[in-house]
Amino acid sequence: MRKSLFALTAVAALFAGAAQAQSANYAIDPTHTFASFEISHFGAAVNRGRFDKKEGTVQFDKAGKSGKAEITFDVTSVNTGTPAFDKHLQSADLFDAAKHPTMKFVSSKFVFNGDKVASVEGQLTLLGKTGPLTLKANQFNCYDSPMLKREVCGGDFEATIDRTQWGMNYGVEWGFPKNVRLVVQIEAVKQ
Repeated sequence: MRKSLFALTAVAALFAGAAQAQSANYAIDPTHTFASFEISHFGAAVNRGRFDKKEGTVQFDKAGKSGKAEITFDVTSVNTGTPAFDKHLQSADLFDAAKHPTMKFVSSKFVFNGDKVASVEGQLTLLGKTGPLTLKANQFNCYDSPMLKREVCGGDFEATIDRTQWGMNYGVEWGFPKNVRLVVQIEAVKQ
């Protein structure tokens, strides 16, 4: 009888702990969230750009060490600082913004190292094709924002992708590299 009571108490405590560990919803803060890309230009310089318009949500459970994210980037908002280059990037040669005005990252797996997010695994949809993408966390933290009076979580992430996996082949025959470095800064505000 005593063992049964102990087992029942342990199961009840387990369920009570599971009920307390709930994910919270966060909204992307567009003033602190950017996706940038870098690609070598014939080994002489590095072309860089970013997407200025984005939206998304994150579900995050610190105690349960899990999370989900869905972030959409408007490729018509690509910004390199050179309008003519932006226009070429939006053309059918590269992002084909007329047919594919957005790219989306959807993740259902956050990988932890201790209490910190180490990486986020998911799927990137670009040019109508979806493929795996893992964003490695260079840093990650949650803090109470003194201005917003709410919790904010975010980090600095990076990955290198082979752009031809998504059908972006422009310039490969001339020597432009297939590999593109992605740098994603994200902060999201608890709702």
